[in-house]
Amino acid sequence: CTSLVCESNGEDSLDGLMKHRCPLTPSLSPRKRTTSQSKTEPPLLRTNKRTIYTAGRPPWYNVTGTTFKEAFVIGLCGGSASGKTTVANKIIEALDVPWVVLLSMDSFYKVFSKEEQELAARNEYNFDHPDAFDFELLVTVLRKLKKGKSIKVPVYDFTSHSRRKEWKTVYGANVVIFEGILAFANKELLKLLDMKVFVDTDSDIRLVRRLKRDITDRGRDIAGVIKQYNKFVKPAFEQYIEPTVQVADIVVPRGGENFVALDLIVQHVHSQLEKREITVRSALASAHQGQPLPKTLSVMESTPQVRGMHTIIRNKETSRDEFIFYSKRLMRLLIEHALSFLPLKPVSVETPQGTVYEGKRLSGKRITGVSILRAGETMEQALMAVCKDIRLGKILIQTNHDTGEPELHYLRLPKDISEDYVILMDSTVSTGAAALMAVRVLLDHDVQEDKIFLLSLLMAEMGVHSVAYAFPKVRIITTAVDKKVNDEFHIIPGIGNFGDRYFGTDAPSDWYESDEGMDY
Repeated sequence: CTSLVCESNGEDSLDGLMKHRCPLTPSLSPRKRTTSQSKTEPPLLRTNKRTIYTAGRPPWYNVTGTTFKEAFVIGLCGGSASGKTTVANKIIEALDVPWVVLLSMDSFYKVFSKEEQELAARNEYNFDHPDAFDFELLVTVLRKLKKGKSIKVPVYDFTSHSRRKEWKTVYGANVVIFEGILAFANKELLKLLDMKVFVDTDSDIRLVRRLKRDITDRGRDIAGVIKQYNKFVKPAFEQYIEPTVQVADIVVPRGGENFVALDLIVQHVHSQLEKREITVRSALASAHQGQPLPKTLSVMESTPQVRGMHTIIRNKETSRDEFIFYSKRLMRLLIEHALSFLPLKPVSVETPQGTVYEGKRLSGKRITGVSILRAGETMEQALMAVCKDIRLGKILIQTNHDTGEPELHYLRLPKDISEDYVILMDSTVSTGAAALMAVRVLLDHDVQEDKIFLLSLLMAEMGVHSVAYAFPKVRIITTAVDKKVNDEFHIIPGIGNFGDRYFGTDAPSDWYESDEGMDY
């Protein structure tokens, strides 16, 4: 790709001509930074370039449940203190796209030996040499993040020159901004970068910034910083960093002050994101018609008691108190039924009478419950009543009113969930769009597919087929399956908006929650 150098100097420059339209000019009020976990500002598009995204993360997989849309990775390279982080933050602010991950190469310094730590303390260790970085770990982490997986990033402490024990968990990237002094120095890294930006800043300015940063933030003294700069930083820049400008797609002189170059980057990223739009729900609605129900589906026996409770909660005249009471009863039965599918191992115990009883015990590590907010949260009480001290997680998925697609807004999962049996709970499932997203999230966190149990009070055949087709090993458990879904994705005959009926709320006309939180 031909490199493009973006310059702009003087009052008659493009900076001056564009200041009334460029989203990156200082005249605009500052925005809150977009983080890797959620968006802290209202879901309003403020850039002059339209984007299809709002506050949630749209589907990043196809109807088969396979990750289809990789994250867009921007690589920022440049000398030490050239302004890479400033450029990254300004790109994040101007993109106005949620779920952005900023990944710094500084996190991937190698674990130092005692001798290397002593050298670093005396400012005699070369932090700017390629051998100082753990490129193998860096490539592995960035590759997983690009594919949509949950990753753990090491945290490096520049004061003690060591990695901290706690690692930071990062998940859910539409855009990854990767910055580092040697971001272009590894061939495997270059293959993962969709856009390569070199930040070019005058060496005197970089030295002043480095003095200020290292003395203020990293506990260094001025003599040590200058010694390290002359001995390691400057030679490394000339030998390893400056030559990589040849592979850059865009060169940005003056870093974060070059609003023209930053605006060009932002517009290109917007155009790439629009090309990657995925629609899931319309495909789900037309698929799997006339197919037999999958073997992974388990429907509770329709006893007179179960049909009686369904009659009460489906009746639109049922009071809220009765609706809650009988819903809870049905949830308890559903949870008990689901637990019978967990793998058990034989175990012998001694009774108070001194005899041996041959029984069963869970063979897995543990069970974790995950609810799809908000209606799935109503099932947590029943789960906790049956499973003592169970760990709980939450996933918030809402339907975008404009696109009709589910969007991931929030998630909180327990640590080390990958080895657990996970009971995924939602009140109703119609098209299966939100259930697909929730299962995909669990798989991205390395939960094994055959250890996921999807529980719902009521499902439509369409939703059952969608989940089973995408994830054939997921166990689907419900109390009833209705055959039809109307043009608005409501289950027929259905149960109504479960969340509104349970919590006593009325959904405003201009928004509605995930289809799985209702009977959509």
